[in-house]
Amino acid sequence: MPPARSKRHWQGVLRWFTSQINNGILEGINSLVQAGKARARGYRSDRNFITMIYLLAGKLKFDLPT
Repeated sequence: MPPARSKRHWQGVLRWFTSQINNGILEGINSLVQAGKARARGYRSDRNFITMIYLLAGKLKFDLPT
């Protein structure tokens, strides 16, 4: 049975070589999406939700001019 279990994950292993994205990076992206989801409560469209995710993921600073 062990060979059948490893075959189940084979596509994921091969995909890593083309994407170079590991689970830690994906968990980080998921964390940003969840933070955007929490901040976007009350918005009326998916477009606003996606915009919030872009703002969080971009780590933009909006400093006021002095």
